Order: sequence, then C-alpha cells, then structure tokens
Amino acid sequence: MMQEAPGDRSADKVHGGRVGQQMPQTNSITKAYELAREHFATLGVDTEAVLARVDAVPVSMHCWQGDDVKGFENPNGELTGGIQVSGNYPGRARNAVELRADLDKAMSLIPGAKRLNLHAIYLEADKPVERDAIEPRHFANWVDWAKANKLGLDFNPSCFSHPKSADNRTLSHPDKAIRQFWIDHCKASRKVSESFGKALGTASVMNIWIPDGSKDYPFDRYGPRETLKAALDEVIAEKISTDFHYDAVEGKLFGIGAEAYTVGSNEFYLAYAATRGTMLCLDAGHFHPTEVVSDKLSAAFQFVDRVLLHVSRPMRWDSDHVVLFDDELQAIANELVRGDVLGRTAIGLDYFDASINRIAAWVIGMRNMRKALLKAMLEPKAALAAAETSGDFALRMALMEEHKTSPWAAVWNHYCESRNVPVGTAWFDVVKAYERDVLAKREA
Repeated sequence: MMQEAPGDRSADKVHGGRVGQQMPQTNSITKAYELAREHFATLGVDTEAVLARVDAVPVSMHCWQGDDVKGFENPNGELTGGIQVSGNYPGRARNAVELRADLDKAMSLIPGAKRLNLHAIYLEADKPVERDAIEPRHFANWVDWAKANKLGLDFNPSCFSHPKSADNRTLSHPDKAIRQFWIDHCKASRKVSESFGKALGTASVMNIWIPDGSKDYPFDRYGPRETLKAALDEVIAEKISTDFHYDAVEGKLFGIGAEAYTVGSNEFYLAYAATRGTMLCLDAGHFHPTEVVSDKLSAAFQFVDRVLLHVSRPMRWDSDHVVLFDDELQAIANELVRGDVLGRTAIGLDYFDASINRIAAWVIGMRNMRKALLKAMLEPKAALAAAETSGDFALRMALMEEHKTSPWAAVWNHYCESRNVPVGTAWFDVVKAYERDVLAKREA
C-alpha cells in the first residue's frame, strides 16, 4: 500500500455489551458467512484473503465533520470561500478534547485501518497564531493522540475563512503581499505534514485546495492561472522525502461565489500533477453533475503516479452530503480494485452535515466506503477478465449482475464481528447512548 496505517484500533467495550462482546446473532452470522465463503470459493474468490486485504486499506476520516469546519483558530468565525454547512444538530464538538473524544467513539464503530485528515485551522495554541506561522508544535496533541491510537495523519492548508481570502483569491491573488502570505501558509503546512510522517512512520498526504474564482464571467482567465502555477511552484520548491510527505492538488469546476470561473480547474491540476510529480486529488463533488470520478481514475492514472480521492456525495452542486452506499461509490471502489491501483491511491472522505448526529454521519460514510471496497474485492475477477478477453460479453454481464445480489453482505457482517465492531445497525445504539450521555450535555 502507498500509505500503510501503523495499526488499527480495537473497539470500545461499553454500552450494554453492544461493542466488544459477542452478539446474540453470532451463530447465524457464522453460518451465513460459511455459506457465503463456499459460494465465493466456487468463483475462485478466497474470502479470508479478501478480508485481510480490505482490512489493511487505510481510509482517512475527515476531522471537519465533527465541528462543522469551524476549527480552533477562531471557532466563532464565519465560513467563507465557497464553504457552507447547513443544520444545527446539538452536540457539536467545541474544542479539540471534545473532537478527539467524538473521533474515538466513531472510530470504535468502524472496521479496518484508519487515518485522520486535519486542516490547519485545527491547531492548538495558547495564543493566536497566524496561518503563515503555524508549526508542528501547534499539532503536538494530535500527534500524541494518533500515536496512542496507531493512526496516520494527513493534512491540509486552510486557504479559506480568513480576512486575506475574503475576495475568493489566495494563491492567485494579484496583490503580491497577500499571495505571499498564502504561499508561506502552504510552505508552513508542508513542514507540519512532514513532521506527521516522521513522528508516525507513515507518510502524510497534504492536499492544497483554494477557493479562487469568480462569481461572474472574468475578463482574464489566463493571468490568474499563470500566477497560480508560479505560486504552487514556489510552495513545493523545497524537496521533501515521500517517506514522510506527499503533495496533492485539488481541482474544482465551480462553487459558491465561483460559479463562472475557477482558477484551479480540474484540467489545470491534472496538467500540474502530471508535470510536477504531485498527487492529483479527485473530489467526487467537484465535477459537473453528469460527470463521475469513477470514469476519470483509469485516465488520470496513465499520467500521474498517485491519486488522492476525496469521497463525497454531491447533490446538484458541491454540497458534500454524507457518503451513501450508492452506484458511484461502488464504481469508484471497483475501479481501484480492478485496476490494481489501491497502492497508488490515498482514500479520504470529505463531507460535513450538521443536520444529523455528526458521529453517525462519520460512521455511515466510513463503513460505506469499506463496504464498497469489500464488495469490489469479492468480484470474480479472473472469470470476468476471461469473459471480456474472449469476447463473451453476455457472460461478463451475467457475472456482474449476479454479483449485485451475491452473499457479499454475509461476508461484511462476519468482517465486522471478527473485528469487534457492531454488526448491522447495532452501532447506532452506541451512538445514541453517547448522544444522551455526552453530546446532549454540551452547550450550543
């Protein structure tokens, strides 16, 4: 794998025996799994090997779902830069201690290797720190927590919600002083990212996303992109070993306040990643509603070595809904497995929904991502490849269709039970108990 997690975490042993103890349906789960195992064996698929493989794929959970992208730099500030969060469900994390507790609870309900994705605004400092002055020491508590829980950390510069980003211009800003501020912020962020990799023994992926764009049709499209290219070149000029750090760049078609023109378009960043050797970030919500990331993966991998996935669910625009187990999520997982590019891919989730229990949102999305990977790995790959190579497209179609209703869910249930996390919706009881005992006692 490109970025192996140092290890995984065992589930909490709390809340009425739901987690950490055998569940009443254990025998039925075991029986169903044995039947499923026999079924997949007839297709040449070893379910035990699949379970070991899927368990080792790290998925990076995004910290910003837990507090509505507020961070700790200025928790009472307003989101700007095309980012909005709707809803006001009670129990939002108000500080790093609460956020880490919520992350602990969510991660205890999710099987498999995990990482945490941090934004720069989640620093912890005794006094205000400007973004171009952030240092690894401002994230020391996060590193200690990650070490204790055997997690990898990923990172992001926060080029939004700041007075110097108020006009939706950062790395492409025509004012040299403002542009340099954001260049220096990204440089400082690279040092933080590198420190994560050195401290935790697993490379941190640092993703650069900027809100730069125009609400209405601009006169000059060329100039800002030329400026952005030069700024990015300055940001990544200092070489950092990929043993510790990867650079990634993230494009976007449009957003709030950038409906007519986005400086960092997907075409721009594909070319940049291909020529500069960075990772390319493909966000599932950053394309036209008729486009899908799953179809872009095999094309991008021909020209870039590594891809960062921000798995999200758009609804008409880049609205970052909770990831569902839908056709596109499965198609993304299929492409990663069929193309054998998991080792060149960093998988991270990116959504923020404040209209429902935030921990439930994490758990649903993370479990769905791993479900999709598991189902993809259970495909009869050899039989499908042989059918396609021989031109037997009817057999190819039949195999694909039958897999949709194959007993993969029995394998998933066994996987959850064997990794000591709740089966089915039993995890929701744990979340509701935590809401009653912890979240409900937090002030708005």
